[in-house]
Amino acid sequence: MNNPIKNITPLGFQWQTADPFLFCVHHEDFYPEGNDQMGINPENLQGRYLGNDFQLKDGFRMYHGNPVPGFPQHPHRGFETITIVRDGFVDHSDSHGGLGRYGNGDVQWMTAGKGLNHAEMFPLVHSDKPNRTELFQIWLNLPKKNKFVKPDYKMLWAEDIPKIEVRNEAGKKAIVELIAGSFDNKKAVAPPENSWAADSNNQLSILNILMESGSEISIPRVNLEEFNRNLYFYRGESITINNEKINNNCRVELNSNDDIVIKNGEKPTSILLLQSKPINEPVAQQGPFVMNTVGEIKEAILEYQQTEFGGWPFDRSDYVHAKEKGRFAKYSDGSSEEK
Repeated sequence: MNNPIKNITPLGFQWQTADPFLFCVHHEDFYPEGNDQMGINPENLQGRYLGNDFQLKDGFRMYHGNPVPGFPQHPHRGFETITIVRDGFVDHSDSHGGLGRYGNGDVQWMTAGKGLNHAEMFPLVHSDKPNRTELFQIWLNLPKKNKFVKPDYKMLWAEDIPKIEVRNEAGKKAIVELIAGSFDNKKAVAPPENSWAADSNNQLSILNILMESGSEISIPRVNLEEFNRNLYFYRGESITINNEKINNNCRVELNSNDDIVIKNGEKPTSILLLQSKPINEPVAQQGPFVMNTVGEIKEAILEYQQTEFGGWPFDRSDYVHAKEKGRFAKYSDGSSEEK
């Protein structure tokens, strides 16, 4: 049997990815009880570089927020963000009239396209207990033909995301949360229409795999000449891949033309799998702008300076919704839904 493992590297805060994925970040923060602003009291923020706080201190980071943690108003152009919230909530607002609160298993898939401003704040809705927040944010490139599509976002609500149970002969269970693509003859909720993931020929998949001790799961081969497959072992102790032992907190680059058999060790394990046919186009990136040439980056910066991609219609850059507000989404076309 061929060795399906191409390379193993340790995970950092920002995970290394492969085309068409631009990067992936795993946020896990143990915030204290929230105050009346759904933020953290000033006396509990001493010693932090507020406004740019990425140092894990007292179990959490504030990122660019104060007093509510998160990411106040900032622009994007030329790619998509996929935000998978495992625990806690995210408050969304954007320059095209979009609003939302989502969390506890929900996924927001946002196509920045020709450009928009948005805020992603982490409201501490619980004032009587800690506010744990865990999420992934994946940046997915757009092909050149779609870089200037109209910005929008789509919600993949937790209730609609397929969760596929796999048991081995011993009855040990693994669960596959199917964010994108297909697995075991099941299909994920359709992504936005302009996404690289929308074309099934690209075979893009995003799987979050939860394994109990002693369980195992098989990832079938993909017969494409060019295909990138990366496994991120972010929680657990050890697994084996086709009988090679892998310790936790690492990225495993895998061949796509091999069947992959993952067997878990003695502790519960969590794995994120990102795989796709690459876009294979030039990438020019400066911060939140991802285009094909440096000239296009300069144009994006100039246009943002002149237009702010529609401006900012809110009274604060870190806009959050009322504490009692539930999960909901309001879209740029005026439609809305509540959960």
